[in-house]
Order: sequence, then structure tokens, then C-alpha cells
Amino acid sequence: MSAWTVDRGCPASCATEPDPRVPLGELARRYATLTYALTRAVARGDRLAEPEVLRTEARAVLGALGVGVERVEGSPSAERVPFSVRADGVGTLVVANHISWLDVVALLAVEPVSVLAKREVGRWPVVGALARRAGTRFIDRDGSPRGLPCLVAELADALRAGTSVLVFPQATTWCSVTGGRFRRAAFQAAVDAGAPVRPVTVEYRQGGGPSTAAAFLGEEDFTASLRRVAGARGLSVRVTASTALWGTDRRVLAAAARRAVLGTDPSTAASCGPFAPSCREAALARKGPYR
Repeated sequence: MSAWTVDRGCPASCATEPDPRVPLGELARRYATLTYALTRAVARGDRLAEPEVLRTEARAVLGALGVGVERVEGSPSAERVPFSVRADGVGTLVVANHISWLDVVALLAVEPVSVLAKREVGRWPVVGALARRAGTRFIDRDGSPRGLPCLVAELADALRAGTSVLVFPQATTWCSVTGGRFRRAAFQAAVDAGAPVRPVTVEYRQGGGPSTAAAFLGEEDFTASLRRVAGARGLSVRVTASTALWGTDRRVLAAAARRAVLGTDPSTAASCGPFAPSCREAALARKGPYR
């Protein structure tokens, strides 16, 4: 079993049909608009990796599907913008809970960053090509655990080079924010690079309450999930950014980030506190292989 393999996640039955739904005419219009948006994104070619172009195309996809997006702050001390915390040119490890394939689109619409995704996404029609052009980094969750240190090293190098990377440490999807553990490997990359960790919460809502219509779960077919999303009236995604964290222990950082994502203790979860200089200096000085 790979070190990336985690809990099975929620079954497909946890994803509920949207209520209310849009009329068939509106559904057809959304599909047509989505096709146009994806075609335009493909035509961008390598320019799709440019931050503003990527943000524009992500927003176009959300707009085509009728999905609203809202960014809020998880605590008074959280920076308004952006997710990335630039500190001496080091990138930010952005960690979020995972509910749907739509999570990536929503987060890129708020702020374009490099994304770490499962290798299967790279084989999806159209989406895979777009993901590669957007600079997505792919991982093989079913591969040998011996490849994990190399991945951690690559992530650390990217962070050192000033690239901010989005990771879903649950490694699979759940129907709500509270599901699943946070795997620690990606947090080691932040420790090694002396990089901040930005916890982000993704929530879907419809009709003023939580919704699982956007959830992409279990062995469900992608088209079934897309059908629910496109058919939902008033579906929105709320993106909540919490205070960035520094740390020298991946276990502490993973636990702190999960608490922040859950909203249980966003400001005091890290043992050294957010942006503590002593933590950052110790992280930069740390050497040795991942273990």
C-alpha cells in the first residue's frame, strides 16, 4: 500500500441530487457555455499557465456551470490577499479539504497556484490536457512508497523557488469538510523549504445551507458529478483562508492545518504560532532525508 493511500472516503451515495434544479433549457445552455469555455482554455495553449489567464479561465468554467464563488477569511489575523505568503522568495504550501473535482477550479479562480493532483486526472479527456498546460504536478498514489521522498524533495524545491503549491492532504474526497485525516508527507516539504502553510476550507452551499451536490465520491463517473453540478440552481462554493502557519514538525503542522480547516482552532494550532521567526529559521536550517 502506498504512503499516499488513505481512507476510502465517502461512498457515491453521499452525493445528493441538487434541489432546486434548473430547467432543461438552462441546463443545455450551461453545457454549451461550458464547452465554449473549455475550448477557449485549450486554445490558450501554454499561456494557460499564466496566473491571470488561469484565473480568468477558471472563473469562466464556474460561470458556465452557474456556480458562484465567495472568498472569506477564517480569522481576523488572516491576510486578505493572497493565499501565498511571500517570505524571502519562498512559496506557500496551500492545503485544503477535498470534496470535488470542482475544488481545484474554485481555488484557481480565487488565486492561481500550482496544483498537486492524482495521476489519473492527467488521463481525463480535455481536463487532463488543461491540467498539464496549467502546470499541474501529478502523483501516483498507488506507486511504491519508495518514491515518496523524491516527491517531497520536488515539492520542497518548488517552494524554495517561490512556487506556491496546492495540496489536498486527505488524498481522497469526502462529502463534507470534517471527513478524513491529513497525510503528513506534503507538510515535510514545507518544513524542509522553510515555507509557510496556508490552510483553506472549501464548502459548497445551495439554498442557504450545505450541499453535497458537487461532491465527487467513490467510484462515481465524472459525467454524473458534472450533471449534478450543472443542474443545480444557486450552487455556490465558499473558500475560507485561515492564518498561515510555520513549523518544524510535519505532524504538528498537519494537525494544526486540519484544525484550521475545520475551524476549531485556526489561530493557536501551531506549536510555535503563525509566522514565528524561530520556527522559520529552524525550518530553513533543517537537513536530512524525509522519514
